[in-house]
Amino acid sequence: MGKITIALIGAGQRGVNYMGYALEHPDELQVVAVAEPNQQRSQKFKLQHGLSDEMCFESWEDLLTGPQLADAVLICTQDNMHYEPTMKALEAGYHVLLEKPMSPDPQECIRMGERSEQYGRVFSICHVLRYTDFFGTIKRLLNEGTIGQLMSIVHNENVAYWHQAHSFVRGNWRKTAESSPMILAKSCHDMDIILWLAGADCTNVSSFGSLSHFKKENAPEGAPQRCLDGCPVSDQCLYYAPKVYLTDDIEWPTSAISDDPSLEARTKALQEGPYGRCVYHCDNDVVDHQVVNLEFANEVTAAFTMSAFTNDCSRTLKLMGTKGEIRAAMEKNEIEVIDFETGTTKQISLENPGGHIGHGGGDFGLIRDFVKLVQQGGQGNGLTSAAQSVQSHLMAFAAERSRVDRRVVNMRDFTYDGA
Repeated sequence: MGKITIALIGAGQRGVNYMGYALEHPDELQVVAVAEPNQQRSQKFKLQHGLSDEMCFESWEDLLTGPQLADAVLICTQDNMHYEPTMKALEAGYHVLLEKPMSPDPQECIRMGERSEQYGRVFSICHVLRYTDFFGTIKRLLNEGTIGQLMSIVHNENVAYWHQAHSFVRGNWRKTAESSPMILAKSCHDMDIILWLAGADCTNVSSFGSLSHFKKENAPEGAPQRCLDGCPVSDQCLYYAPKVYLTDDIEWPTSAISDDPSLEARTKALQEGPYGRCVYHCDNDVVDHQVVNLEFANEVTAAFTMSAFTNDCSRTLKLMGTKGEIRAAMEKNEIEVIDFETGTTKQISLENPGGHIGHGGGDFGLIRDFVKLVQQGGQGNGLTSAAQSVQSHLMAFAAERSRVDRRVVNMRDFTYDGA
């Protein structure tokens, strides 16, 4: 099988970024249809990929109801809108690439995995970190026994104060009921990576965390509901919306507040939309810091920390083995390997593969792998699978259950009873 065809469901920033692969590699992938209710986004995507009017749909239902239009679909709708189009697409004959998280409902995650096996389709989740040179190099070092037997993992997701405010206080992922818990929405990437690096099934999970800072009792005296309504501390506030969104920089996250990048349109968005609200007067309820402890069947243990209160948006790790340790910083593309026997330290510096927006090169690595799997009719082996994605999602659900119930969650009990 040569070039494959794909239809995009949800032409937001993630979907558009992923499908940039088709523009750079037209011999491998061609976008043939899009479903997007926002006409401005739909028209822009149509022009980028040379689509006809007949291949632009307002809803996923319209796209999937008729005859099969492509080999595969990429589904990039909001978290709680993943299940129905995925189930319908698998049934209709499409291979499916689904943006993470799979679903805010653990049972839906399980059923989607079962449906893909039932129909024999390729079903991949956008766990892009597996496809980066950074994490790929760490996994290779572990497989080669560079630090002996892996014993412990310390993994930090440094969300960054400005990213938390944009996405998880003002933005689409601020409320659990409308999207998913923070540990799933932001950190299912990290649960998946820890599972991959540990190399065994997760057995037990415990977690603690809370929403401590971004709430009304921490609002400065006199702070209005909206930043543009005469905030008395605008000069000192880290989160004063005009300082964030009304600058000359119109790249992400500014690009998320309005499809029209003009100053007038952005100002109106702050006056009327969610991104102009005071971060202390929003309706957010997801945590702003959380820790998770994980135990695996091979006795590897992992400690994961997610915190909004960092300057950089980055991931840092330390992996401890019987013969050495690995220290790594993703945003710096640096890996340090320490050998206990020789006392030597080896520095590995990777080339910058594209920065934060493309997840360190992982976005295009993911698409490349998915194209190959579809070309092979699902017979090849990718870096991930639906079964592995379901397990890492259940780890995130178990962490949230532990945090809320304040108890250790046994994954066997949770998987078969609690989920």
